[in-house]
Formats: sequence, structure tokens, C-alpha cells
Amino acid sequence: MAEAADFPGMTPSPARRLLRRTGALLAGAPLLAGLLQLPAAGTAQAAVQAGVKEASDGGTVAVAVDSLSPSAPADGDTLTVSGTVTNNGKQAVTAAHVDLRLGEALATRSAIDRAAARADSLPVDDGSPVGGKYVAKFAKLMPGVAQHFSISVPVDKLDLGKEGVYPLGVSLSGQTSAQQWDQVLGVQRTFLPWQADEADSRTSTTVLWPLVSTVHMTAETGSNAQQTPVFLNEDLAKEIAPGGRLDQMLTLGKDLDVTWVIDPDLLASVDAMAGSYRIRGDGDTTTPGTQQAVAKQWLGELQAAVTGKEVVALPFADPDLASLAHNGTGVAGSLSQLKEATDVAATTVETVLHVTPSTDFAWPVDGAVDPSIVKVATSAGADKVIARSDSLAETGDLSYTPSAARPIGGGTTALVADWRLSRMFEGDLTKASASTLAVQEFLAQSLELNQQTDKQRSIVVAPQRMPTANQARALAEAVTQLQGGTWSQPQQLAVAAKAKPDPAASTKVPSRSAYPASLRKRELPRAAFEEIADTQDKLDNFKVILANEARVVTPFGRAINREMSTSWRGRSAVVSAFRQSVRTYLDTLTGQVKLIDKSETKLSGRSATIPVTVQNNLVQGVGHLVLRLTSTNSTRLEISGEPYAEQPITVSGGHTTTVKFSTSAKVNGQTTVIAQLYTEDGQEYGAPVTFDVKVTEITATVMLVIGGGVLLLVLAGFRMYTQRKRAAARDAGEADEDGPDEGDETAGAPQNPAGPRDRHREYSGASAGADDPEQPSDESPDTEAESADPSGTGERVDR
Repeated sequence: MAEAADFPGMTPSPARRLLRRTGALLAGAPLLAGLLQLPAAGTAQAAVQAGVKEASDGGTVAVAVDSLSPSAPADGDTLTVSGTVTNNGKQAVTAAHVDLRLGEALATRSAIDRAAARADSLPVDDGSPVGGKYVAKFAKLMPGVAQHFSISVPVDKLDLGKEGVYPLGVSLSGQTSAQQWDQVLGVQRTFLPWQADEADSRTSTTVLWPLVSTVHMTAETGSNAQQTPVFLNEDLAKEIAPGGRLDQMLTLGKDLDVTWVIDPDLLASVDAMAGSYRIRGDGDTTTPGTQQAVAKQWLGELQAAVTGKEVVALPFADPDLASLAHNGTGVAGSLSQLKEATDVAATTVETVLHVTPSTDFAWPVDGAVDPSIVKVATSAGADKVIARSDSLAETGDLSYTPSAARPIGGGTTALVADWRLSRMFEGDLTKASASTLAVQEFLAQSLELNQQTDKQRSIVVAPQRMPTANQARALAEAVTQLQGGTWSQPQQLAVAAKAKPDPAASTKVPSRSAYPASLRKRELPRAAFEEIADTQDKLDNFKVILANEARVVTPFGRAINREMSTSWRGRSAVVSAFRQSVRTYLDTLTGQVKLIDKSETKLSGRSATIPVTVQNNLVQGVGHLVLRLTSTNSTRLEISGEPYAEQPITVSGGHTTTVKFSTSAKVNGQTTVIAQLYTEDGQEYGAPVTFDVKVTEITATVMLVIGGGVLLLVLAGFRMYTQRKRAAARDAGEADEDGPDEGDETAGAPQNPAGPRDRHREYSGASAGADDPEQPSDESPDTEAESADPSGTGERVDR
């Protein structure tokens, strides 16, 4: 970005130049004397040169500025600089003392960059020490030992001139056995913003405060009415627990005048954790979650913190706009996923936080844009894109940083965040010294920006999406100092977007080829979007058969949104496993509605019925299904007079149902039959069931043989009957003529108690009482009783 004339602002006065030349001559005197001595003195000279080289590489003593208070002093304040000095050399340092050195005011933001780049390098050219009693002294610094120092000096003793940014050097001087004269052995540079009176024109500064996390919820839920959600792990609980990253973001942000930028998926996940939830274990096992109290407390505090504040809702799960633009637009349905994620965002925030968020802002990764990213970002309804000035850079010769709002065509406004201020807290800030330097440089850049021109401007600060707790603390400290200062004032993002654009500011979106390669290599590949599309197609085919599709569509829809999350960048293996887990569980659910396998079926006769059973192990009913039975050889076996037949299917949750198809056989033999479920729109559902039907038809010859055998049996029976009747009549006649003998042992005993007529009745009665045989194919009634056993398979939660 072009700036005002890039003068370093550190040109010494003639008097100071004379002093430096004199000092150089004096410093050179020992070296000149050494050259005039005996050659034995060359060893000492080599030691001196080695010491000078070591010092020029950064110094033998490390100086760390752990605190500088106040960060931006005013008239009457006392500046206190505290920190530590550590001797990293091999020799003790004697007569050591820490000085404060104040250079001349820096004239440009680039000059601040250059000064920051050499924060601890020697030699020291930051001006003369403040001197006097404002020095911290040490008798001896032993190697490897850190010692604390603190220097307090009234601001009016610093001889600060005009308002601006002053380089402040904190240097340690001393002697070693090899260098027996006072010299600077280490330095740490920082900045002292000086704005004694309130600025005539204050910069309006918008600071984004992001509440974004990684993906924590799976697509799985319990089969109960509440659909208990399942989490990947307890990492979210650690983030929102007291002292966790998100807990500190909340605690720090609630006292700042910032714009909250929130991923609705984070809210949905914490809200789910506030109730009953489970944690995925090994295999298919889960364990109960126990952090409900932590989740409820964090949500309650967040609700209070955002009340009356500006809240911007990202699309659900913060989809990766650049990945979608570069690799996903060629895959059908990908843009629809972004639209759905945007539509659900406002509802989620309103439900959980009870505030109405803005949903018309899009935030690509690191604010990097190109035409395809802008097109995708605005396709779901957003008309404002948060970019960054190292992407949408100035191409003219502006001598100042323009306002953030830029019209980039098509009714879209780009809000170009300042890259210096936005990236100030990306480094390792675990040490207090690193945090202090970041805060001071942030304030210095902000003040220098304000002094570039008298024009009123709106500036946006867009930090990284997921700052660490240390980074968040440093940012909060800088924002606190900035909002309490005299050159800046807070402003909402929506107001910044409506600010009058600078006509001289660049509005040209960089080409796609200018997109950073470092960002491109971390994008989701096209294959990822193809997998997402396949999962969505399967979900669409599944939902049409469900009696209560929301139990499945909502949790799976949110899981698919999570598959596109920006948080997966650089974690290709993890996101691939997550996508696979979603697809696998969807396959498990769809597989709960299926056809029961059949073995070979035998049919005797020209016509019979074939039963087919459908099983539903879901907890809800299914319908809108059609069962089709197809004969692969219709010349041998027809289904209802056709090659195939269909019947509608409806099955209650946890039950089965059996339907029958009428068949007719033309010839004997074996025929393969295929049973397949379809949705009402003609899409195949589930795997088909294939089985063989064997037909054994009774021929005319067999019927003649059987008829002949029956006729012979009838004739033989009739002959036996007539013979027995004649014999009975003859016996009766003889009995009438002779009468019984008194001495006969059988006298009075009944003769032939079961006569010919009774024996014939028992035989025929056995035949008449038999039921007609069932056809082998009629294995069950047309409407089989449904099983009362409930399913153990669950569905997805409405999260």
C-alpha cells in the first residue's frame, strides 16, 4: 500500500552527529593502541573482534520487555518499563545497567515495520540513554541467569516532542573479561505512541471478535424421543470450561466494544451439550457426557454479553468459501449447501442467544478474495465481503490508508480490513514480552494511521478466526488501550459498511491467479465435494419414505454443513474420516428398511402366490415405497399376468409386513425372480432380493394314471361290499333255522359287533374329515402380524 513519503524520521541533528563522530574516535582509540603493541597482544584483539561480531548478531544478553505501562501515556503519567535480562554468553557481565533510549518520531507505517523487524538486533542507533537515575543497575550478570528489572520515568523527562510514534529501545550495557569497556550487549526495541491531546479527527475502528471452533458433533443420535446427540470428544467442554480458550474469549470480549462474529454451529453444539449427550468411544460404543453445567453457564454468560451488541452470524459451520469457489462449484448441489447453511444461521442464533444477528456478511479465509470467491460468497444472499488489504491492495499512489468500504460491483461491498492490525496477534504470544511488543506495535500502527491525513476514515480489524487464549488476551489489551485512547473510536461493522467510500481507493478484485498458493494447498479438494454430493443424494432418496423426516434430515443436513467447515483446513485426514463416518451411519439407517432374503420357492400347479417380507427396524414408520416383483423369464412364469407386478408398501416402526404376488406358470422348470423396493418417484431403494422359483406342473398322462387307479379301487371296494352283504344274509338265515344252543359258550354274546356297515363308516369318515392341503407357496397369510419388538437403531438429532 502506498503511504506518505517513507522518511524514517530518525535523521540526527548536527550536534548529535558531532557527538557520534567523537564517540567513534574515542571507541577506536583502544583498537589503535592495540595495533601499536607487541604481536602478543593480537590474542586480545581477536577476542575484541569476536565479541563485536557476537554482539552484532543480536547481543550476548537477551533483553525482554514484559510490560510497558501505560501503553500510550499522557501528560503527567509515569512510564514504567519492566522485564528481564538474561546473560546468554559464557562470561559474566559486570557493571551492567539497563537504559531507556528514545529515538525520533517515525514518519510512516513502513518505518514502524522496519523498526519492528530489527527489534533485538545490534548495533544500537535509537538515540542516547535517558540517563540520570532512570537506570536499572546490576553488579554482575552470571551466564544463564535471568534477572528482573523495572524502570519508572516521568513522561515529561522523556523530552517527547510532536505527537507520533517513538521507537523506544531498552538496552543493557556492561563489560566482560574479554571486553573491558562499557558497551551495549543486548537491546529490545518497542514503540511508544504519544498523543497528548485528543486528535482533531479520530479513526473509527471496527474490531471483529470471532467465536469460532472446530467441528465437535457427529451425525449420530440416540433412538429415544430426545434424539440424544453424540460428540466426537470432550474438546468443546475444555474450550468453554473456566480458563479454556472460548471461556477467555467470552470473558475478555464482554467488556469491549466489538462486533461479535459467531459460528452458529458452536452455539448449536454447546446448546446440545447443555442437555443429555454422549461421547463416541471405540467402535460403536459411547459414554455419557458430564459437562452440562459448564455448557449452561457459558451459554448464560454469552447471552448476557451479546445483549445490545452487534452480532454477525456466519453460515452454519463456517463453510470454506474459497474451497467451494475453487473446487466445489462444478459439483452439483454444492452451492445449495451454502444456501442452506446461511438460511439456518439466523434461526440458530436467535433460538440460542435471543438476539437477531446480521447474516449479510461473508468472510473468506484470511480475507483473501478473487472473482470466484466473491461470486460464491454472495450467492447465498450476502452482499458484503470481509476482505483484507494484503489481498485487495491499493494500486494507486494514495498517501494514506483509505476507509474499509469499497464498492466492487454487482451491488457488493468489500470491507477491506487493515492487514497490519489484523495480523498483529498471529505469532507465539505465550511469553509476556511477545505480547507486550504486539500490543505496542498495534497501538503504534493505529496512531500512525490516524496521523496520515485529516480525513475521517473507517478501519476494520479482522483477526484470525480461532486465536489462542494468549493471542486473545493480547488483542483484548490492545483494544482496551485503543478504545481508551485519544485517536480512535469504536464503530459497528454495519456502520463501517455504510461509510462513504474513498473515490481514490482501489476497487479491483485481484485475479484468481493472484490467490496465495499457501492458502490454496490447504483447500478442500473436488473429491470432498463429490463425496458430500453423494451423501446428500442418498439422504434425499431416504427422506421421502420417512413418516417424520425431520428426525433424519435435520441432523444429517447439519452434519453435511460441517463437512465443508473452514476449520478442516490443513486436516485432510481428519475431515476425510468425518465424511466417511457420516456416510457410513446414513448407510446404516437406510439399511434398516430392507427386504428379507428368500430361499428357493417351489410351486405345484399352474397358479400360486409368492410372499415377500419387508422389514423396518427404524423407530419411525416408512411409506411411499413400492415393492416390485419381476420374473426374469416371463414365458415360463408370469407375475399377475405380466413380467412384473408392484404393490405399495407401508411399515410401522420396528415392524415387518408381508405381501403376496399372484403367479401363473406355463411350463415346468426353474425361474429367477427379483424383488426390489422403489421410492414413489422411481428411485431404487436398498439392495434387491433374488431367488429361484421351481414349477412342478401335473401332466394329463399322470392324471389318467391316477384316475385309473382310483377307478380300480372303487370297483374292488364295490365287490368286497357285495360279497360281505351276501355272506351276512346267509348267516342270518342259518341262525333263524337252528337257534342258539344252551350249552354254547358264546350264547348271548353279540356276534360281529362291528359289522360291515360300521367298518365302512369309519374309513369314509377319516377321508371326509381331512382339510384341503395348502399350496407350498402359501407360507403365510396375506397380512402377517407385525412384530411388536422395537428397533434398537437410532436416528439423528435436531442439531
